[in-house]
Amino acid sequence: MHIDAAKLFSFSPTGTTQKVLEGIAQGLGWPEAERFDLTRPKAQAQGVCGSGVLTVIGSPVYAGRLPAEAVRRLRPLQGKGGPAVLVVVYGNRAYEDALLELSNLAVELGFFPVGAGAFIGEHSFSTPAAPVAVGRPDAADLGLAREFGQAVAAKLAAAPGTAAMDPLLVPGNMPYRDGATTGGLAPETVADECERCGQCVTACPVGCVHLEDSGVVTDKAACIRCCACVKGCPTGARVMTDASIQAIATRLATNCKDRKEPEYFV
Repeated sequence: MHIDAAKLFSFSPTGTTQKVLEGIAQGLGWPEAERFDLTRPKAQAQGVCGSGVLTVIGSPVYAGRLPAEAVRRLRPLQGKGGPAVLVVVYGNRAYEDALLELSNLAVELGFFPVGAGAFIGEHSFSTPAAPVAVGRPDAADLGLAREFGQAVAAKLAAAPGTAAMDPLLVPGNMPYRDGATTGGLAPETVADECERCGQCVTACPVGCVHLEDSGVVTDKAACIRCCACVKGCPTGARVMTDASIQAIATRLATNCKDRKEPEYFV
């Protein structure tokens, strides 16, 4: 199957999903693939990806599901029967229904999935006090991302077109599990440690963090708890102080210590 171009679409608030997609692009042999960052506020995928375009779509996993914001931003895409590689990145707990949800979404948008993978990234709730998958994706993960890309490239090269391929089967259940609830809880700012640099404002994918005369203000109702502002704060001034979130982080650090490995389906 001849591929004329490749496009990478990623929703990646803390950068882990984007790192995995870069490794896959190398394995595919498309390091020059066109990149579309859907993380910034008001970003939205656009365009038609036909049979000669290989589309790679990546999203983090929140509570076993795709973030609703990622789904919303992907919906304008039109697959027109073109091949797609689907990737979810989770925090070493479980990806549950997220990969199936992404596969079904891709089919709904008109794509033909030719490969799918679930990779591990540092959990968004991970902190020095409650570390979860720190530093991932690491070199071994990215090596598997390249291997996955190579496997997809070989599959495409061996087939005259998607019509000659069997439908791709991925794990997951329907109906999907309940996803993460949003709104009401959000990171806060320790005023004495804040330098008012604005990096938290820039990092927020939904534009709910604002720098005002009184300091950093967060619209808790809009927060999706991706913790991009926490990870991106150079002084550690952005913290998640809510007791329920801290309890979740502690449970994750205790119960998800054992290293999980990426898996992919081609």
